[in-house]
Amino acid sequence: MKNILKTGFMITLASLLFFACDPQEDDALDIGKAPDESQVDFTITQDSQDEFKYIFENTSSVTGVASWNIAGTRKVGNKVTQRFPLPGDHQITLNLATQGGSTTVTKVLTTEETDYAFLASEELTLLSGGADALEGKTWVLDSLAAGHLGVGPAGSEGLEWWAAVPLAKQGTGVLYDDRMTFKLIGFEFIYENHGESYVKDFRSDNPAYTNPEQRDADYKVDFDPQPASWNLEEIDGTWYLTLVPTDGPIFPIFDVGAVGNKYQVLTLQENKLELVAEGEDGNAWHYKFIPEGYVKPQVEYEVEVTETGNTNEYSVGITNVTIPDGISINKVIVDFGNGTVLETTDYTEALTETYMRAAPYTVNITVVASNETLTSPTTINVEQNHPDYEPFLLDAMIVYNDFSEIMTFPVEGQDCGVTIESNPDRVYPNKSSMVAKYSKTDQQWANAYMQLPAGYRFDLRQRSTFKVMVYGEAGQEILLKLENTDLGGNAWTTGVELRYTIQESNIWEVVEYDFAGAGAADGTPDVTNSPYNNGYYNVIRIMCNPGVGEGTHEFYFDELSGPHIEGIKSAQL
Repeated sequence: MKNILKTGFMITLASLLFFACDPQEDDALDIGKAPDESQVDFTITQDSQDEFKYIFENTSSVTGVASWNIAGTRKVGNKVTQRFPLPGDHQITLNLATQGGSTTVTKVLTTEETDYAFLASEELTLLSGGADALEGKTWVLDSLAAGHLGVGPAGSEGLEWWAAVPLAKQGTGVLYDDRMTFKLIGFEFIYENHGESYVKDFRSDNPAYTNPEQRDADYKVDFDPQPASWNLEEIDGTWYLTLVPTDGPIFPIFDVGAVGNKYQVLTLQENKLELVAEGEDGNAWHYKFIPEGYVKPQVEYEVEVTETGNTNEYSVGITNVTIPDGISINKVIVDFGNGTVLETTDYTEALTETYMRAAPYTVNITVVASNETLTSPTTINVEQNHPDYEPFLLDAMIVYNDFSEIMTFPVEGQDCGVTIESNPDRVYPNKSSMVAKYSKTDQQWANAYMQLPAGYRFDLRQRSTFKVMVYGEAGQEILLKLENTDLGGNAWTTGVELRYTIQESNIWEVVEYDFAGAGAADGTPDVTNSPYNNGYYNVIRIMCNPGVGEGTHEFYFDELSGPHIEGIKSAQL
């Protein structure tokens, strides 16, 4: 193979924070001074076992952190490698960062041969359609599959913390009609988004994006993606896909700020592509794609719910099951909605549960097939308490969460931060060690919320007062609102709210919200004397300065308490 090296140098002075290791005495630098051009260099060597693989080694006379831009692919380390299966001029840049600054050196590697065996490899053909697919191969998110998007801890496959249910992002109005095409000719990557993309919240301020609009937890932005290139390489037995931008961001349909635009390939088959990447937030983000227009063979079934004849006992299973060739059902999981979750590896088996309390229960049946996981919800309406059930503390007030010892229900944040922190003032009336801190920035309706488990609702008939301790700035308005999450985005239409203004700064104040006589948003004059007074509201929302959408607003709260919830025991107040 004939190779030509063209060398040029570029120097950039930038402040860096650390050494990779201690410099030797003879290469010490003046603090505040970047390395001299003559001190920074690297070699390019052709691999002896693979003529298309090149080794790039830092040979600088000073010690620092070596980072590389190899034809658009970013790598870190004193010795890195890259394959070039196609002829061309490949720009290689080394940036050496020291305590005094950084210097950048660029060389151009020219290759003249083509790795035809690699171009015809199974992996490239599966991803791009191969040399015969002149228009490339187009992929879309597998929106009907569980886990088509997900997130988990760094180093995982990105599904541990959240795995999107089918069509989880349909309400965003973007994402599912986007498409990405891989062309083998020229290794061209084309992302089509109809002018709008869906991006993580921490990516929404990228200068390439305009008109950001919050859609659920993240943002829809206006964005015109430019054509890019791609490469696929195998490292220590694992394949990695790298997207190389020409101008502006580039990503596979959903932007999480993947580090180095690099994605580990978990699965690459004719009709399935799974990737995971380390996002800008340090978490692992999961993607699942199918070819555009592909209709997956899918297990079909019907959910069957039967009363067994025993008091409040129900049988749940699947019937009329159709299993396509080559697919199997590994197990069936039934979440009965009351805390009981059962599973079986025999899909013909029905699972049973006895309910103690009268309530509507949302039951989820999950069918784990060899190719995907399918989830089907249904409802069981238990009309009477079981004879063995004993009501508990019907007229009592209980502590829902004191953030120190009692957590009957968790409190989370929507568009705001809710953190557990040390009590800023451990004096009467609040000597708790830990309390909750609410913080919102540039959000009108950010709220801390506590949602009851499925099948449980507030009972306002005998006691309609909720209590919370607050600690903030005088004049801050603290709203407490009850809603029914069954209504989704229309939950506010029958919600009921009360407001309290903090009287003194940085003093714990006990606030009582008594909903007796309070009217609901739909005009109902008194929720405690209406169909909403029992078996309806299931979430509390707490807001600071509701409706104010500018600036940062913070306060502490503790000892969230309210009417006893039938069937759940906690500390009595």
